[in-house]
Amino acid sequence: MNTLFDKIWDAHVVQTVPDGPTQLYIDRLYCHEVTSPQAFDGMRARGLKCFRPEQIVCMPDHNTPTHDQDKPIADPVSKKQVDTLERNAREFGLKHFGMMSKDNGIIHVVGPEKGLSLPGMTIVCGDSHTSTHGAMGAVAFGIGTSEVEMVMASQCILQQKPKSMRITINGQLGRGVTAKDVALYLMAKLTTSGATGYFVEYAGEVVKNLSMEGRLTLCNLSIEMGARGGFIAPDDVTFDYIKGKEYAPKGEDWDKAMAYWRTLKSGDDAVFDKELVFDAADIEPRITYGTNPGMGIGITESIPAEGDANFNKSLQYMGFKEGEKLLGKKIDYVFLGACTNGRIEDFRAFASIVKGRQKAADVVAWLVPGSWAVDKQIREEGLDKVLEASGFEIRQPGCSACLAMNDDKVPADKYAVSTSNRNFEGRQGPGARTILCSPLVAAAAAVTGVITDPRTLL
Repeated sequence: MNTLFDKIWDAHVVQTVPDGPTQLYIDRLYCHEVTSPQAFDGMRARGLKCFRPEQIVCMPDHNTPTHDQDKPIADPVSKKQVDTLERNAREFGLKHFGMMSKDNGIIHVVGPEKGLSLPGMTIVCGDSHTSTHGAMGAVAFGIGTSEVEMVMASQCILQQKPKSMRITINGQLGRGVTAKDVALYLMAKLTTSGATGYFVEYAGEVVKNLSMEGRLTLCNLSIEMGARGGFIAPDDVTFDYIKGKEYAPKGEDWDKAMAYWRTLKSGDDAVFDKELVFDAADIEPRITYGTNPGMGIGITESIPAEGDANFNKSLQYMGFKEGEKLLGKKIDYVFLGACTNGRIEDFRAFASIVKGRQKAADVVAWLVPGSWAVDKQIREEGLDKVLEASGFEIRQPGCSACLAMNDDKVPADKYAVSTSNRNFEGRQGPGARTILCSPLVAAAAAVTGVITDPRTLL
């Protein structure tokens, strides 16, 4: 019996080159401003039009400032990239969700929330965190700029078929433990290369019980274990989330789609190339201490003693020592947002801890919704009032401090407790030191000024 990955993949195969790649049909291409200009130039140079323009959606997010979006972008490079995407989308007749439009935000947040990413689809974007859309029950993965051009021209891509892995997480998550902690735990167990060459299906009681937002977070981080992508079989949680969304099927089309979507699961006798099983009881709120997302510990644990040169270099950069506990460590910046944790559930979690408390005086906090739709939900639920009363302000949507391609840069040597997905050297600004965590851990640090176990504040 085939795995779900096989089912979706095989349904999209156009042809297979003997001893070579598969020509795979792509249902949805997302384009942002950073990885698309050369692809558009290539199309122009060859006199090509987009083969299926209605299946392509363009949106700026990496370079968008998170304040004063109604004014011209001050940084000339960012302005050029954002303007170029708008011009290219117009010239090639593509859907474009521009800055300040109600549809704008981070592409990996907007796609699912608008019903543009659906079960059974193949989805690509010139961005590694395209794996996020796998939470919808889709095969979604990042591609390079030359491949973006290939999809624009043919709506197909040449790909080697990855191997399949199933990661099952049994049991119930403890208090204060979130999908982000599950992902950080898996990265520490598998390392950042442990899933290389595989497409991961997440399963088990923990995954079934995750909300759609939690699933999007988990799939977002698949790439950080080296996986080609990660996804979750669609179920009633998925269908309830999609129903009524702007671009979701309606009426008779909905019934037809549902009949197909319900078949999207791995058979009981499906054979995976690799199976891993974990227990929820082993997972506590987590933080990273190094310069890759796999260098993480439970929040009450000590930094391990590894001793190799890369490990020592990483600790030196972070200003930490082997055997040290990070609880009580002073921090400077807190970032809530990114395609990892910029959704409404993340803001609810953050607000649940800061409510009735005050932001630590010497902490700079950037709270950045993943889209204007999330911003609207925050205000409708009154979370903005809760956050403002505690001394926090909500910024405008965008990728923000996740990768510092905009104004939101953490200064050198400062510690940033961040809900984003990467903690590489300089990722959040030259010399910045990033500690990855969940929204609950970020909130606890924001009100205490130090790394704090959120369970003590819940």
